[in-house]
Amino acid sequence: MMRRSTGPDAIFTALSDPTRREVIRLLSEGGPTTLGDLASELPVTRQAVSKHLLVLEEAGLVHASGDTRRRTYRLTPRPLADAMGWMVDVGAEWDERLDSLRRHVEGR
Repeated sequence: MMRRSTGPDAIFTALSDPTRREVIRLLSEGGPTTLGDLASELPVTRQAVSKHLLVLEEAGLVHASGDTRRRTYRLTPRPLADAMGWMVDVGAEWDERLDSLRRHVEGR
């Protein structure tokens, strides 16, 4: 059983690599596909793509199905929505802090 990392840290770590971001883009535009098809679109080895898919799968961003000979990978967008929600919350907190600072400075 694969150990899945959760939360914004796992998602942002998985998305920190440009190749993994490209895998996400390919899956979002082209739908479910195989490792071989993904590898043919990327400037890295099939083995490297496999490792990138593992990181994405552990973060919950990709789901693999099928047997070991022909696995199909598909994007699971829910973690991306969760990460966006986290960024919106953090942004709102900073907006409040900056607004409070602005009011304080203007009140002097």
